[in-house]
Amino acid sequence: MLQKKGGIMVVLSSPSGAGKTTLVNLLSKKNKFFISISHTTRSPRPNETNGNDYFFVSDKEFKRLINNDEFLEYAKVFNNYYGTSRTPVIQNLENNNNVIFDIDWQGADQIKNKKLDYKLITFFILPPSKKILFERLSNRDMKDKLIAEERMKQFDRDVLHWINYDYVVINDDLEECFLKIQKLIDAEISNGSKDYDKDFIKNHIDKLIS
Repeated sequence: MLQKKGGIMVVLSSPSGAGKTTLVNLLSKKNKFFISISHTTRSPRPNETNGNDYFFVSDKEFKRLINNDEFLEYAKVFNNYYGTSRTPVIQNLENNNNVIFDIDWQGADQIKNKKLDYKLITFFILPPSKKILFERLSNRDMKDKLIAEERMKQFDRDVLHWINYDYVVINDDLEECFLKIQKLIDAEISNGSKDYDKDFIKNHIDKLIS
């Protein structure tokens, strides 16, 4: 079904370390999607800048934004808040710009439940294996193994939410994963045939959580 009006919303979620942020940036660059930049109360990582990766704010400021009903969605993840500002998202959609979100399953559920009058396509990104996920977590900016281990524990809980997404895609090879998502978005917009094997995904998830 084509969207009723305006742009489309594409949500990418994943357990920490599965690569959704890299994919969001790639999809935005290739498709000229507007990236919804979240507010967060966590500290910036070494390679992150305010207003580009996130809007970094205090707990007090975040709660003020909650009280003013300025978030389309928000959630607490690993003791930090993350939230999507409503105004820039709606303005872009009204101007026929497509918007892509880098948010967790809690935020995705909230946006879905809002039942906004725009087409919504949701993707859940998975790693090829737990071993590779742990390597990715350990090799990025967190050298602290305890942090990586904490995120691995959360993985078993997060992965259970895959069932609530339109599509689950395995990020084994970045370019292949990107192309898979791209083709599914195109098929959704054009109401074309979709190359998607749900049984294969179920078998992969069974291996990840076994």
